[in-house]
Amino acid sequence: MMITQTPRLKTPYIMSTQSQKEVTHNLALNSFDALIQPAVETATLSAPPTVPVDGGLWLVAAAATGAWATHDNELAQYIGGAWQFYPAFEGMELWLKDQNIVARYRAGLWQKGAVTALKVEISGQQVVGPRQAAIVNAAGGTTIDAEARTALNSLLAACRTHGLIAP
Repeated sequence: MMITQTPRLKTPYIMSTQSQKEVTHNLALNSFDALIQPAVETATLSAPPTVPVDGGLWLVAAAATGAWATHDNELAQYIGGAWQFYPAFEGMELWLKDQNIVARYRAGLWQKGAVTALKVEISGQQVVGPRQAAIVNAAGGTTIDAEARTALNSLLAACRTHGLIAP
């Protein structure tokens, strides 16, 4: 079996006996232009824009219609007066220009604006790390300061809401 394209980006190989090799080469360059550090206009359209910019890139929304029909969740590149489509692959990441966020394709879905990390560092200092164990609300004690207890319990509730400590 002859392999005709790259395994991950699906860009075409030039075959040794092929005529007009420049066509295949240019198609591969267009694919690279779309797939290497992709920045899409928006992910909210399910139909092509009426006046697409040549070289423009869009993430096709669900229930696509028109020239985009059957291409839900794929990248659509308008190039040379025609649409070229690229299926998403696991781990693919792109920039959504209209929202100023990153989208990542994981487990068959685009996750928009989600950050996945083991920790967050700023200037080399960890500011957020893995979730810590649950902490019970302040209660009891020999000296009771109701205002301090209320403030501490509010702080604990905020930490739980933000996922910093277990509920």
